[in-house]
Amino acid sequence: MISSILFISGGEIVVVLFFALLFFGAKGIPDIARTLGKGMREFKKATDEIKREIESSTGDFKKDFDDIKSSVTRETESITKDLDEVKSSITRETESITKDFNEVGSSITKETEDITKDINKSMEDDAPKTTTP
Repeated sequence: MISSILFISGGEIVVVLFFALLFFGAKGIPDIARTLGKGMREFKKATDEIKREIESSTGDFKKDFDDIKSSVTRETESITKDLDEVKSSITRETESITKDFNEVGSSITKETEDITKDINKSMEDDAPKTTTP
């Protein structure tokens, strides 16, 4: 029902204007239009004033929000920098440990080869020598 009232066609507007002219007369319509214009100006002025009030009061909140945002951004950047330093430190230590393990592994391999040679030589020296007839 309400939605059908909101949709008025051009013909219906003409009929309403015709009845307004008959009811108020030709002299009363300009006064009504002036009064409606003043009312609309006052309404627009009031809404603009409310809008300014809202913007001025939210300006403080916006400033506070921007301050918090910049503070969080600075802290995030600081934490990221610290994490990068920790990461590079861990990488350096890992490389150092890997190098040490490789050196130990090479040393163990060399020692194992030397021991194997010594054992093989000792076994050759202790083995009975057979002569061929």
